Amino acid sequence: MKPPAKVEIYTFRFSSDCIRAKGLLDRLGVTYNEYIVDDDDINKEVMMKRAGGHTSVPQIFIDGKGIGGYAELQKLASVGELEALLRLPQ
Repeated sequence: MKPPAKVEIYTFRFSSDCIRAKGLLDRLGVTYNEYIVDDDDINKEVMMKRAGGHTSVPQIFIDGKGIGGYAELQKLASVGELEALLRLPQ
């Protein structure tokens, strides 16, 4: 069995979408690296480059691939694709 996917999430501290995205990942028991970009211009620039210029948060990456924000994360979960993408135990 492969190890769990590497998950990275760029957030603002008080963004409701960021809070919801982290909550969904937490409920699934997913470990993730969070980069809070409120006052961090360096990580904000990294996020924008990785996300093809997108500045909205959250920006979520699974195994280095950008999947978008909370809406996209929720859509993957609702169609049953998120668990497989994250390589969670069935």
